[in-house]
Amino acid sequence: MTSKYDRIKSECKKKNILWEDPDFQAVQTSVFYYQTPPFTFQWKRLADISGTPMFMSDGENFDIIPGKMGDRWLVSCLGVLYSLKNLFYRVVPADQNFENSYGVFRFRLWWCGEWVEVLVDDRLPTINGKLAFLQPHKSNCYWAALLEKAIAKLHGSYEALKYGTRSDGLSDLTGGIVETIPVKSGSDSIRPAILRSILDTTCIITCIAIKGNSSQFKSQPEKLSNGIGIGVSYRLCSLDKVENMMGDSVQLVRLKDPLASETFGTKTGFNGEWSAMSNAWDKVSIQERDRLLGQLDVGEFWMSFMSLTETFTNLECIHLDTDTAKDELSLSDRPRRWSMKMFQGYWRKGVSAGGCRNHDSFHINPQLQLFVTDKEDVIIALNQHTAVEPKVIGFTMYKLTNVKNKVSESLSKEFFKSQVSFINSDYGNSRHVSYRCNLDVGKYLLMATTYEPGEESGYTVRILGNSLKLAQLETQTMMLLDPFPPISSLKNESDAVKEKRCQYEPVFMQLADENKTINSFELQELLEACLPNDYIKSCASLDICRQIVSLVDKTGMGRINFLQFKTFIVNLKTWQGVFKIYTKEKSGILRAERLRDALYDVGFQLSSDIMSILMLRYMRKDGTLRMGDFCSAILHLTTAFEIFQRKDHDQDNLIKIEMVDWIKSVLRC
Repeated sequence: MTSKYDRIKSECKKKNILWEDPDFQAVQTSVFYYQTPPFTFQWKRLADISGTPMFMSDGENFDIIPGKMGDRWLVSCLGVLYSLKNLFYRVVPADQNFENSYGVFRFRLWWCGEWVEVLVDDRLPTINGKLAFLQPHKSNCYWAALLEKAIAKLHGSYEALKYGTRSDGLSDLTGGIVETIPVKSGSDSIRPAILRSILDTTCIITCIAIKGNSSQFKSQPEKLSNGIGIGVSYRLCSLDKVENMMGDSVQLVRLKDPLASETFGTKTGFNGEWSAMSNAWDKVSIQERDRLLGQLDVGEFWMSFMSLTETFTNLECIHLDTDTAKDELSLSDRPRRWSMKMFQGYWRKGVSAGGCRNHDSFHINPQLQLFVTDKEDVIIALNQHTAVEPKVIGFTMYKLTNVKNKVSESLSKEFFKSQVSFINSDYGNSRHVSYRCNLDVGKYLLMATTYEPGEESGYTVRILGNSLKLAQLETQTMMLLDPFPPISSLKNESDAVKEKRCQYEPVFMQLADENKTINSFELQELLEACLPNDYIKSCASLDICRQIVSLVDKTGMGRINFLQFKTFIVNLKTWQGVFKIYTKEKSGILRAERLRDALYDVGFQLSSDIMSILMLRYMRKDGTLRMGDFCSAILHLTTAFEIFQRKDHDQDNLIKIEMVDWIKSVLRC
């Protein structure tokens, strides 16, 4: 099957034209979407900027700079990717050039839980004839400028990249799960044994020095006194020990500067102890010095472990699963490999967007059951599919070892009232949240949520381990109670209610025909006269009256008698009582995330699929429902269950229905 990339090139070749991307046009809003642009940008083809542009060159050192408006965090991420040649070529296919590109270039990025191919043309924004964003420092290789455009296209604009982070960038470029580990926690520092353990897995470790008032928008990184750049992701390649001539052992770490293009021995970059010009090398034997210096590649240097803990603030660990890491040669000798379990879902208002456990709608969030068959370290990551204005997200985990029965359906609200959570991640408005933990053998419940209820977004849950199974728990749709019982089955009906029902009879008889029955139009007139206040009078709409008649009329004449009317009024009073329980903040307004519980109290247990349909039909623009909406939903569900139960002769939840009967049943609902 011909790819979109090949089709575009073929069409452009036939027409002898250069491609112009219709989905990311060369206009001001593609650069700055929300803010007013500080400059007037001119879009130019790379051939008009550089006389002899190249896509990439074999053996070329990394020489990308941010330019006037580019982002240093992205440059740092690209430097890390460039050092991982096999992963780099997955993102940046090497079989591209300007000679026969016809203006179209392709890249692959990890986006919304999958690798996606992004196509861009080579028109780039310029200021005074020079590229405004990422650009090569000395060479004519423009792969980075075009890749930056592909990333901007996914985010909606170049402006959106201003709010990006290194961890987001590293995840998008490698497909890995990024775990942030503080180098110091209180008075304790990270230990070499921990780093060795991480380096035994298919993980890429980067070290970052963060300074509170540092700006990532400056074209060149600020530096510490020892030459380490602030906000730059230095890759931690290995650990080693050296013994000096006094017999003392020193723990060393080998780091790589992603922005360096010079070999070890220059005066640029790191200038602390064990750097190129450090006199620490004079205190070790020539053999040890040659052994250690012989391991260094371009941009790499040695630093003592103590200096690492004093220099860097955080480690960002990029964990790759087996499939992602298999082609990266620098990870081929790692003894431990991750297996990944993944689930993709959507937080939908009123259906599965229940908010964090501070809210009474927490239980409607998607519930994932995790099975662990061997005790092991596990890394859990939650990614939201929202780049612009991300939601505050996080997750909570519960142990299910104390649950006696087999868990096969979503757990109810009562479970969360009585259970203490086992793990609570931090909540933040970043695109991803990750957490490392050690899990015993057993069953666990994972709840990925937004912080506030009613916030919608797609999301991906990924879990790295070796002995894991992951399954979604769903609610089985069923009718637990009869939501429309006859009056004879109703108990504890008060004398006041009985007296009120009798008051309706004279008005009913005035509207009735000779058979003492009324139709939908007459029922509407009757309800408007009888219902006491505005919010319950929303149940007097013509649509609801037609639903009532369709449900209770068994003759097919489209009319109901007074007993049937009384039955509806009594049940409406019950539904009103349930509705009031769930409209705590404002009388007469039901928040969408509480509809599931309200319908449960009436008698319906509903799956997320059914709830999604109800939300599409009844939820208002502000995410709420009124009493009339609630009443109509009950009538629709009651009719649907009644039709099905009448056809389910074997009571096995399966029916055979002819087309005419199916159409009639749909029209009745």
